[in-house]
Amino acid sequence: MSNTPHTLAEEFPGKADAIHALKVSDAHFARLLDEYDTVNDQVHRAETKIDPVDQLVENELRKRRLSIKDQIARALSAAA
Repeated sequence: MSNTPHTLAEEFPGKADAIHALKVSDAHFARLLDEYDTVNDQVHRAETKIDPVDQLVENELRKRRLSIKDQIARALSAAA
C-alpha cells in the first residue's frame, strides 16, 4: 500500500471490484483513475514539501483532486 494519503482504496472502501470492472470496460473511467493518481501524488508532494508550491497552486490541486473524485463517484454510482 502507498504512503500517499487519499488513495482510491481509502476514498472508496469496498469498491475495488467495481473500480476494476469500470477501469477495464470504460476508457474514460480509466483515464480518470490515472488523472486522480497523478493529481493526488502532486498534492501529497506539495503538502510534504517534497515539491513545494505556492499555497494557491496547492489549493487548486486539491480542488482538481476533489473534482476528479466526484466524477469517479458518479461513475461508480451509475454503474451500481
